[in-house]
Amino acid sequence: MTTGPRKRFTDWRTFVGVGLAIGLLVFSLRGISLDEVMGEIARANPILFLASIVLAVGPMLVRAWRWKALLEPVCPGTSFYSRFSTTMIGFMANNVLPARVGEVARAYALSRVEPITTIASVGSLVVERLLDGVVVIAFLFIAMALPNFPGIGASMGLGTGMNTILAILGIITLIVLTMVIFPKTIVRLVDSITGLLLPARFRRPIVEALETLLGGLSALRHPKLLARAGLWSIGVWLVNTYAFWLGFKAFGIELPFSAALFLQSLIALAVALPSAPGFFGLWEAAARLGLHEIWGVELSKALGFAIGFHIGSFLTVTIPGIYFTWRIGLSWGEMGKRTEGIEVTPIGGEGPEVSE
Repeated sequence: MTTGPRKRFTDWRTFVGVGLAIGLLVFSLRGISLDEVMGEIARANPILFLASIVLAVGPMLVRAWRWKALLEPVCPGTSFYSRFSTTMIGFMANNVLPARVGEVARAYALSRVEPITTIASVGSLVVERLLDGVVVIAFLFIAMALPNFPGIGASMGLGTGMNTILAILGIITLIVLTMVIFPKTIVRLVDSITGLLLPARFRRPIVEALETLLGGLSALRHPKLLARAGLWSIGVWLVNTYAFWLGFKAFGIELPFSAALFLQSLIALAVALPSAPGFFGLWEAAARLGLHEIWGVELSKALGFAIGFHIGSFLTVTIPGIYFTWRIGLSWGEMGKRTEGIEVTPIGGEGPEVSE
């Protein structure tokens, strides 16, 4: 019988992601030599570059504060250290493990240090992802609407792409809100359907898991908690934008703050596609599109920033994440087994996916 971790590495989505990453890296580097890109990285201002990648941890701190509001209905009184350390574990897992196990690894890690079930924690992260999706898309539209935007987005299909993303986000939001507003009806419906298809010993765990998941979504029933989490969500992406803008400065890219707002939103949406661990390929392709094709930045500088900042922020998040994994006492095999079958995409918009 195939084990959970092994199945993760042989999942078809893993192969699609790796293939896409390689293809997009080749696409990103077309028309320029790697030596030119590495030269730009070597010439970057070391102080500003270091500041930008250190600040990449900033959104994780804000996420930990936001998570308190989302967890309040199901697990009040969680410690900041627990929320921050497990957030770092989750993002580290997305960086080094295939099949996007990071968010559920984060939920499972929290269940190891706080009195909450993994599935209830996943419910809170579904709400978090919806908030992220709303803020990211809003920031993208704001950046594109400002007078200093180059104004070629529509001709490159960005307008159509954003409308599609908005439609998808709207459908997912409607489904989640239905689950929140009519939880008992949803539970009865699932109980009836599973009762027709499954024996009682299989049906009951499914219904209980659904009830727990719906409990994790309950922050949506508390306007004050939801408003607080929404404000923290704006903070998450503004801090991330400032890290990008400092990175621009480090590489001598003289663009307004709105360009950083646009680029981080574009990349956040791009990495929702199937990808290899760490989102390599997609990240660089989106950065090339945003900086070079749209904002007209010299290609060597655009890719120097893309590769340098991506690797720097990757290490800044991954190394502490590995440390916190060790401190909690988690193993890679345990995370692979515990996250088998449930996934939450790493940035806003999509809810949990249950694999067969």
